[in-house]
Amino acid sequence: MIDFYALGEGFPGTPLPPHLTNIQKVERIERAIKDDICSLISDFRPDVRLIPYLSLHEYEGLLFSDPDAFAQALRQPDLAYRFHQVRSDFPTPEDIDDDPQTAPSKRVIAIYSAYRKVIEGTLAAKAVGVGRMRRECEHFRTWLEKLEALPDLRHHH
Repeated sequence: MIDFYALGEGFPGTPLPPHLTNIQKVERIERAIKDDICSLISDFRPDVRLIPYLSLHEYEGLLFSDPDAFAQALRQPDLAYRFHQVRSDFPTPEDIDDDPQTAPSKRVIAIYSAYRKVIEGTLAAKAVGVGRMRRECEHFRTWLEKLEALPDLRHHH
């Protein structure tokens, strides 16, 4: 999982044409990552083992799938209404933009300055839950469906 926000120059698939939708942009980069890795280490079968995922626009976007659970996980239930305000400004959590001042993590920090991605971000993800994220976030759901469609290799020898 890589954040699309602040990806930087020189990444496979970049620069991106401006006319693409956000989903088209990340899908183009995901394909380019896979093509790049397949050409470099084809012996390791990345064509079947690698399913790249770029989070739109940033991991914290997924946490806005359930503003109440997000606020509870931060032990700041009184901030839920502010998380709801952010969420209600966009069609989906994945549409929360990638501007340096208003990217999902920047919005979280503006609301709760003590936010720590590794600790609270993990607790919040657990509280929000994958089921809610997959319902709210199409690109995330598509990636999970690809993972779920993989054959179960645990029982093959």
